[in-house]
Amino acid sequence: MSAEPVILEMRSITKEFPGVKALSNVSLTVRAGEIHAICGENGAGKSTLMKVLSGVYPYGTYSGDIVYQGQVMHFKDIRSSEAAGIAIIHQELALIPELSITENIFLGNEPTKWGAIDWITAKKTALELLARVGLRDDPDTLIKNIGVGKQQLVEIAKALNKSVKVLILDEPTAALNEADSQHLLDLIRGLKGKGISSIMISHKLNEIEQVADSITIIRDGLTIETLDVIADGVNEDRIIRGMVGRSLESRFPDRTPHIGDVFFEVRNWNVQHPQVAERMVVKNSSLTVRKGEIVGIAGLMGAGRTELAMSIFGRSYGNFLSGKVFKDGKEIELRNVAEAIDHGLAYVSEDRKALGLNLLDDIKRSIVSAKLSKISAGPVVNDSKEYAIAESYRTSLRIKTPSVDAGVNKLSGGNQQKVVLAKWMFTDPDLLILDEPTRGIDVGAKYEIYGIIQELAAQGKGVILISSELPELLGLADRIYTVFEGAITDCIPADTADPETLMKSMTSARKKVQSI
Repeated sequence: MSAEPVILEMRSITKEFPGVKALSNVSLTVRAGEIHAICGENGAGKSTLMKVLSGVYPYGTYSGDIVYQGQVMHFKDIRSSEAAGIAIIHQELALIPELSITENIFLGNEPTKWGAIDWITAKKTALELLARVGLRDDPDTLIKNIGVGKQQLVEIAKALNKSVKVLILDEPTAALNEADSQHLLDLIRGLKGKGISSIMISHKLNEIEQVADSITIIRDGLTIETLDVIADGVNEDRIIRGMVGRSLESRFPDRTPHIGDVFFEVRNWNVQHPQVAERMVVKNSSLTVRKGEIVGIAGLMGAGRTELAMSIFGRSYGNFLSGKVFKDGKEIELRNVAEAIDHGLAYVSEDRKALGLNLLDDIKRSIVSAKLSKISAGPVVNDSKEYAIAESYRTSLRIKTPSVDAGVNKLSGGNQQKVVLAKWMFTDPDLLILDEPTRGIDVGAKYEIYGIIQELAAQGKGVILISSELPELLGLADRIYTVFEGAITDCIPADTADPETLMKSMTSARKKVQSI
C-alpha cells in the first residue's frame, strides 16, 4: 500500500431505509493522492455510501463515523462537505442546460464585487479552471450545446473551484465514448499528481484496473475486501470474483441460435435532424431481422444509431422523409409510437431515467404502463391483475425489491433496467429494439440481462441490439450492422467479426453492405 497519509476513513457505516438495510458496518480508507475505486453489483450500496460521505444523507440519518483529515465530521448537507473539500459528481450530472459554462461553475458560489456578481473575475477564473481540465470551449457556451464528455469536465472544473481534496466520481465514463473516457481517466491521473484523492465508482472493470491504486469491494451492503491493485496483482477476473462471490467462467451465457426467416425489414430510411433541416441523421439505411435473431448495431457516439432506432419506433425522433417498413412481407405504417406497439415493436431507450421510466411511478404501474389495455376493463385498471403481473416479472427477472409497490426511483440501475425490460416484454412484442441495455450496470446484472435477451430470441422474437461495447455485440449478436454519419456502412456476421473489422466500418463512409 502507499505510504501516503490517510486523508479519509469511513468507519462502520450503517444506513437503513424502510424495509432495507443498504449498508451494514461498511468501512473505507483513502490515502492522500490516491485513486480509490469502489466496485460492487447494482444495489450493493456503493452510491449510498458516497451519498453518506458527501452529505446527501446527513449526519444523524446513519450510524458510524466519517473521519476526515483526522477529525470526525458531521456533514449536515452537500454544502458542508464541499466546504471541507469533498465534492461529488453524480452519474446524472447536476448542470443546468440553459446556463453557460461559467454560470454553472460558479452557481451558488459566485464571486462578488461591490455587492454584485463579478462576471469579469468569474470568466477569467473559469478559463483557468477549464485549462486545468483540458477544455478549450468558450466559457460563455451554454451547457446544452456541449457533449456529455465536456459536461463531465465542467463538473470537475466546478469541483476544483471549491478547492477539492477528495473528488467522488459516480460512473464518470458510463455515457462517454472511448476517446472522452480516456481523456477523463488521464485527467483523474493528473489530479492524483497534484495530491487530490479520487474515489471512483465504475462498472467498467478495465478502466478500474487501468487507473486505480486500490479497490474496495462491497457486496449486499457489506465490505468484502480492499485490494492493492499492484501488490495483489488485481485483474478483471479477480474483481468479479469479489463482486459476485464466484468466478464467471464466461461473460455471456451459452446459446445455440435457432434463426428463422426474415420477418422485419427497413428499406431506404431517411430522417432529418429535428432542428437542423440540412442535416441528415439517417441516410438511406436498410436492414433486416430474422425470427430468433439478435442483430447488433455498432457505431461511434453521434453516428446515428439511436436516431435510426427511435425514428423506426413510431417516428419518435427527427423529421421522417422517406423509407418503408415491412413485417411478415407486408408494408406497415409506423407513424407514431402507438402504431409501433400495435405492430409488435418495443423500444428500450438508452436513457432509462429520462425516457424509459416515470420515476414518480411504482414498480407495478411501470411494468404495465406500455399496454394498460391488457389489464383494463374500459377505462378502469384491474388492480389485482396489475399486481399479479408485476409480481410474476419481479420473480422471473429477479428484480431486487421488497415489494412491487415500491417506487422505481428506489431501485438500483440494474433493477430499473429490468423493470424497463419487463414493461416492454409485457406488450408481447415480435421485435425488441434495445438501445444500450446494459449501460451503467454491473457485470452480474449484465449477465442476467444477456440471458433475458437470449431467451427472447429463443422464443422466436427478433432483437436489435445497440451497444457502444464491441465485446458485448460480438458476444451476443448473430450479425452486426455498422453505422457512420447516419449511414449503414456494412453488415458483418458475428462469427467472422472482430473489433478491428468493426472499427474500420464504423469510421468509413464507404458502403459495403451485402444481403446476408
